Amino acid sequence: MPRRPSSDPASYRTAPLTYPEVGGTASESMPSGYHHVRQSRSLGHGVEVFDEAARRLLHWDMHRGAGLTVRATSAAAEPEAIVVLGLGPIPIPCRVVDVIDDRTDGDSRERGFAYGTLPGHPERGEERFVVRFDERTGAVSAHIRAFSTAGSAVVALGGPLNRLVQRVATRRYLDALLPTESRP
Repeated sequence: MPRRPSSDPASYRTAPLTYPEVGGTASESMPSGYHHVRQSRSLGHGVEVFDEAARRLLHWDMHRGAGLTVRATSAAAEPEAIVVLGLGPIPIPCRVVDVIDDRTDGDSRERGFAYGTLPGHPERGEERFVVRFDERTGAVSAHIRAFSTAGSAVVALGGPLNRLVQRVATRRYLDALLPTESRP
């Protein structure tokens, strides 16, 4: 593992996740001791909207659309894939810990993934991104759930600024999943 964070995803293949609660975003009751994020947005209606939003999500286009650079070990999110997002010169390394492609009940379908932080990430925690299709109504929605805390003393000093950055990033992720004609 390099001492300085790298933008090369392959350099993180053996790196451990930086938090113990792997899979903690799968439940509404996320781990305590972290800042929690729960945001949702309507994306429109119809299976075509669902399929396109799921494609953008799973192929890292949501992150690109939010203004981040993306370097990944796979073209699409898959179990154990490494992605190093970039915010300017800051590498943000993560590992995919879950891929979602199922029915939540008899009337809904979901697609998405969750990733966890790796050494060098400014924070410690996990984030889950899901696109949901309600087959009864045709409604399509995006959902983001995360738990995080500062990954270093320097980041902890940013306190409220870190939460502002997270709110902006979450909004930009959700905007990037809207159909092209509906984006702000």
